[in-house]
Amino acid sequence: MAAQTAVQDRQGGGGTREREIAVEQDHLDRVYRRLEEKIHEVEFLMSDAAKAGHVGTPGALAERDAQVYRAGMHLNRLNTEFEDFLFGRIDLLRGKDGQKGADGAYTSVEPADDAIRPDRSADIAETLHIGRIGVLDADYTPLVIDWRAPAAAPFYRSTPVAPGRVVRRRVIRSKGRRVLGVEDDLLRPDLTTGLPVVGDGALMAALGQARTHTMRDIVASIQAEQDMVIRAPAASVTEVTGGPGTGKTAVALHRAAYLLYQDRRRYAGGILCVSPTPLLVAYTEGVLPSLGEEGQVAIRALGSLVDGVTADLYDEPAVARVKGSLRMLKVLRGAARGCLDAVPGAPETLRVVAFGRRIELNAGELAAVRRTVLGGTAPVNLLRPRARRLLLDALWRKTGRTFDDAELAAEERQGFDEDISTEQDFTGFLDAWWPLLEPRTVLAALADDRRLGRWARRTLAQSDVRRVARSLRREGVSTHDVALLDELAAILGPLPRPARREADPLDELTGLEEVTTYADRMAGGRRGRAERLEEERTEYAHVIVDEAQDLTPMQWRMVGRRGRAATWTVVGDPAQSSWSDVDEAAQARDEALGTRPRRRFTLTVNYRNPAEIAEVASTVLALAMPGTQPPRAVRSTGLAPRFSVAGDDLAADVRAQTERLLGEVEGTVGVVVAMHRREAARGWLDGLGDRAVALGSLEAKGLEYDATLVVSPAEIAEESPAGLRILYVALTRATQRLAVLATAPDSPNPAGVPDLLLP
Repeated sequence: MAAQTAVQDRQGGGGTREREIAVEQDHLDRVYRRLEEKIHEVEFLMSDAAKAGHVGTPGALAERDAQVYRAGMHLNRLNTEFEDFLFGRIDLLRGKDGQKGADGAYTSVEPADDAIRPDRSADIAETLHIGRIGVLDADYTPLVIDWRAPAAAPFYRSTPVAPGRVVRRRVIRSKGRRVLGVEDDLLRPDLTTGLPVVGDGALMAALGQARTHTMRDIVASIQAEQDMVIRAPAASVTEVTGGPGTGKTAVALHRAAYLLYQDRRRYAGGILCVSPTPLLVAYTEGVLPSLGEEGQVAIRALGSLVDGVTADLYDEPAVARVKGSLRMLKVLRGAARGCLDAVPGAPETLRVVAFGRRIELNAGELAAVRRTVLGGTAPVNLLRPRARRLLLDALWRKTGRTFDDAELAAEERQGFDEDISTEQDFTGFLDAWWPLLEPRTVLAALADDRRLGRWARRTLAQSDVRRVARSLRREGVSTHDVALLDELAAILGPLPRPARREADPLDELTGLEEVTTYADRMAGGRRGRAERLEEERTEYAHVIVDEAQDLTPMQWRMVGRRGRAATWTVVGDPAQSSWSDVDEAAQARDEALGTRPRRRFTLTVNYRNPAEIAEVASTVLALAMPGTQPPRAVRSTGLAPRFSVAGDDLAADVRAQTERLLGEVEGTVGVVVAMHRREAARGWLDGLGDRAVALGSLEAKGLEYDATLVVSPAEIAEESPAGLRILYVALTRATQRLAVLATAPDSPNPAGVPDLLLP
């Protein structure tokens, strides 16, 4: 009977839908009234805390500052307007016990034995609304459950096969303070409960929405296998694999928000989320603020992991394979030491005056000192004090002075060291002979073919030497150069820090490093200590690696340095890898993750692509990774991919196909071309508006569009050894429509289907 009623409500549901929207609107109004009360409470707290500053002691200032800071953060969260602050509801049967959790909801997962009567009727014992942050009323009854709280887990994990206590799951669409619609899933259709059911299911409604150029959170439509990953314990390493459209990136970002909710103190050290490209960072960076989390998660592209450096170039595949390989380790170590000999104008002789005569070290003696110093493994810049000491030893031996009295000898030697080491001749020589090296200086030195050839002897082929040197002579840096700079920073060691200011006696008495006030920060005064630490941070409490299959061995070393003591979440798909030597990358990945235990998850459902698009992509997957099972598409649109052949004017054909797609979808259109065409393709789309974007094949990773035009699949497949996998990525970006424009290299059949895409 309940199932029949549900069908009737879906078919004729105008009145039912409006009534249920009104019910949820009433609840949302109540929530916002409570939020306004909480805002007034926090504003009073901030005002009261500000008065504490009049006491004037450092302790009162620090306590006041901390209290105001916490209150300000809370006020900011309460004042933030979310597009759908309240997005879910679950109606539950009575549980096995009457225990309540910290969020005010009952903790039982399974229904009580007598919750369902023999005639299959039941009463709804508890209704929970799910939202972006938790809200309690004045009596501590939950008005909204935070989506990360344990009580919210059934909203995501319950299914008709394993419903637990959940009878009905509802997704609520709202904007600001207005409820726009509801979509229901009936998880126990065999029960008679009197609950109306509206719509055709929340997931399909979410999948059909038009895309923009920024990622939406999936907090309202997380599925059970995704929720298992998001809520997995943080200890050690969580590895997640899954094909295109399985929600790996979204799951990773939601996991960051969940970890902060679960243990904010533990992750005060920060969470780093690494993405392969700046486009993917721009696409995803709005997700965490929408989940009520910002400030403690750094989303960085691989090309911006080194402070002060931003990659703006792409290397051609042959160069990328060399720069990303572990072979570069030996080259960089040789270059770091070789640069000491290659300093322009470096002196070849050291002359000082001691005991009334001139003492000299010639080029051969200096070379011997340098070899001895470099015999260790310490960073080059940190070896400078040792070089200074050994130079003084060599000069002392040149004096020929001997003493029978050891105490007198030690005193004489100490005086000699003090005198010589302060002489301008000695200090000037040391600065020129053992200069402090910076990573950029050494990388620039690699742009010289002869030097690079000398430092890369028996490591790189001569053709690779020429390619790499030529790439380093360009203005700017590439993503692969950033990893080399980071490696050089580790090889060279840090430069000496500027002298610190004299300690304030008040600091010593109070133990305070710095006392700041809320007014200072609001007025843009002295930066707080936490702000400075964030700028200097190079290690994190948790590291999330998105699209992990694309990291080169050198990039894994770079990311690994930022998570030496961290827990990790690593998400990726081997079938989408753009790196050619997967074994070498796996070795570097294992070194970065260390011996930490690993927990593995696999996402199996493709929520992005309709079955028609997924089928075309699977033909390329079979060529790129034979035997790999593609994720299962959950929907079909009946719209077959469209194939056509370019004529003599490729630019005009691309533009015409793009205009057609813009007329067929409401959202975005992505035009994917081989990397060497990316700049030209952007010109082809001039004037078509913001909804259309052209991108190179390597830039498409992780992004999605309502429609995608893939230009010349053969060019993409042939541009690198990983080309087939990159083409697989390009074909799986669309949520609604896929168009393929073939050129001569594609050898299209009469229907315009490229040879690579024929089943």
